Amino acid sequence: MRRTPVRITWRQRPKARWRIGSPRSAIRHQQGEGVNHPEDIAGPDLTEKTYCPYCGGTTSHGQWEGRDRRYCRNCRRLLYDNPIPAVCAVVFDTHDRILLVQRKVAPRRGEWCLPGGFMELEETPEAAVLRELLEETGLAGQVTGLIGLKAAPNRIYHTVLVAGYRVTPLSTSIHAGDDAMTVRWFHCQEMPPIAFGSHRAFIRCVLDSRSALCHRNHHN
Repeated sequence: MRRTPVRITWRQRPKARWRIGSPRSAIRHQQGEGVNHPEDIAGPDLTEKTYCPYCGGTTSHGQWEGRDRRYCRNCRRLLYDNPIPAVCAVVFDTHDRILLVQRKVAPRRGEWCLPGGFMELEETPEAAVLRELLEETGLAGQVTGLIGLKAAPNRIYHTVLVAGYRVTPLSTSIHAGDDAMTVRWFHCQEMPPIAFGSHRAFIRCVLDSRSALCHRNHHN
């Protein structure tokens, strides 16, 4: 029995698709942190949208505003590639130890990093870092200051904008959350290698500021 071919219109197409294995995807995969780690899992390049999320039309590349950008051929909208916001917390206890999380998921599974993660919709960065701290370590905290911002390459999202915060613990008990193997306090001289460059930079910044403060207090 012959089957009648079905013609799919643009209204029936999925709203978003991602092309895997494109040259851009390969380059971004090589630039991402942790791409050579055995626990890494190859994922789609979420910036390579094949269909427009507004109307479902096909997309193409073109020169817009002096840059190569993806746009919709149907509705002519530009599809901007923006960094994904994330947060992390630098937490010290009363014994001058820093709190670290051993990762349970890729990338960098089994390695150590600061408590943190991606922001949720309708969430402030400060609320996000306290939520991630509580979810991953069971520790309640209070944000005491912004350390800085770092643009970190990522193999899936291309660029993640990481905000590092100083957080003061409001409780003492810690336990590993669902996406952590374990959590532990470390003296600075005993710290294991830190998985992500942005986290290393935030830790160095805090340690440098603490060292400078101790130096000033010593000479006063």
